[in-house]
Amino acid sequence: MKGGKSLNRKGLAVGIILLFIVSIVAPMTIGNPTRSMEKYNKYNLDAHRFPEGCPEKSFSNEPCKTTVIQNSVKEEPVNPVTLSNEPMDSSWSMYCHDVRHTGQSQYSTVNTTDEEKWQISITDWVESSPVIDKNGIIYVGSDNFYAFYPNGTMKWNYWVEGDIWSAPAIDENGIIYVGTIYAMPNYLYAFYPDGTLKWKYITGDSVYSSSVIGNDGTIYFGQSSGQTGFIKALYPNGTLRWEYHTNGVVYSSPAIGSDGTVYCGSHDEGLYALYLNNGTVKWRFGTGGWVRTAPCIADDGTIYCVSLSNYLFAINPNGTMKWRTDVGAGTSPTIGQDGTVYTGYDHLYAINPINGSVKWAFDPGVGRSIQGATPCHSVDGTIYFGTHIYESDGGEIIAVNPNGTEKWRKMIANGWVDSAPAIAEDGTVYIGSSWQPDGGYLHAFGPGEPKKIEIQQPEPGRLYLFGLGVSKTILENTVIIGSVNVKVRVYSEDQIESIHFYVDGTDQYNMTKPPFEWYINHRYGDLFPLKHTITVTAYYKGGCKWSESIDVLYFHLL
Repeated sequence: MKGGKSLNRKGLAVGIILLFIVSIVAPMTIGNPTRSMEKYNKYNLDAHRFPEGCPEKSFSNEPCKTTVIQNSVKEEPVNPVTLSNEPMDSSWSMYCHDVRHTGQSQYSTVNTTDEEKWQISITDWVESSPVIDKNGIIYVGSDNFYAFYPNGTMKWNYWVEGDIWSAPAIDENGIIYVGTIYAMPNYLYAFYPDGTLKWKYITGDSVYSSSVIGNDGTIYFGQSSGQTGFIKALYPNGTLRWEYHTNGVVYSSPAIGSDGTVYCGSHDEGLYALYLNNGTVKWRFGTGGWVRTAPCIADDGTIYCVSLSNYLFAINPNGTMKWRTDVGAGTSPTIGQDGTVYTGYDHLYAINPINGSVKWAFDPGVGRSIQGATPCHSVDGTIYFGTHIYESDGGEIIAVNPNGTEKWRKMIANGWVDSAPAIAEDGTVYIGSSWQPDGGYLHAFGPGEPKKIEIQQPEPGRLYLFGLGVSKTILENTVIIGSVNVKVRVYSEDQIESIHFYVDGTDQYNMTKPPFEWYINHRYGDLFPLKHTITVTAYYKGGCKWSESIDVLYFHLL
């Protein structure tokens, strides 16, 4: 009698499976689902305009004003210097490439596609923007400070107090400077190229600002201090040269003009022009909103600045306004090789530098925004930037042609992309991403042998019956009955340390040598639910890892 009950249960299970198979392979009419906006409505897509703690009265519509501030210190440059407007000694030595923050690379990316060369896992969010030294070493911050070789192998990492969200800056001697946030206290660090500490300057409060380096080695950066902030200049030995106190926190990153003027914004709604040698004020331009991002400077000396008044401003070197255009606030502005100014939030805007008119506006798609991933440009005119995708809580890197048409895009994050891209000499584009709930990646797109894997079997949308792929499924889902051989294609095979196979996040099998296959012939969990995720992860030498996953409906009675 007991055996009969067992037989009946197995017969019932087999019957259910056969009914399910019939429902998969039998033709049926499928309705077209409509896109719902309900999920988007819970997000305030204009939240960037009124950040938490910022009163609306801070966003006044009063005419913009330039104030020349009288100081007891003589407002004349001391030993004025002539700065080079060219990039420093590497392909991307600081935030937005150079001291003027143009975002311009002198190298081509015509051979760079959406094929990701490698990705390296980092234990915390990567809000920091990468920079590159003359040897091709990539530096980026997170919960630690990291140095990577161009093949994705880690060179070194240094534990810092707090986190790093700003971009590092590299001087002509290879010293790397970067500041921290969320520590008690915070520091601006100076590292030798081998990862040893040269010095650290105590800032106390957080440094969201990316440093910029003058031609004499002076380091300029912004710092928060309670509800106010400082624009600071340090000598290369880590001692204070000068500081200027503003009436709001300073998240903006300073830029340096060809005449030696230092430009930086503040939450007191002003863009400041400071004399480089003594930090006295040349002029202050009132924008009517917080200035959180970095200004950039054109060849003719025009300063471009974005404010949370929603405007992009073009400001003459004497502090008078040339024009302003409503772009909805957003990223730091950058300048293309032809002088076009790029910035945006819900769109990427291309702005005519002559009169501020909009040449074109690229829409990244519903529920997407462009925030910290400031656009950059290769010499062939391709524009690269990152996005947030609110509905999926994901992020992309997008490449846009100079005429505003899409070149390619690639989903790279289960979180967001707030890291500004950097372009290497060989055309590789590096960008960071942040993943939920914690963790992040540094990504490389460009020429060269990739470090990745691909699941070749099971294929999406096929029915597998006892190891054989018998047909496509009507619903385009992947169904496995009994067993299947999971097969993986491996790139850079000589660099593999191990391949791991996971089911629903649990490591089931691993190997170090080909063939990279795993025969799955076992029931996981209860008979129902039947949905499982198969993940294969390749661990490469030096820290790179690459994962591919496929969702399957898996039936197994044993």
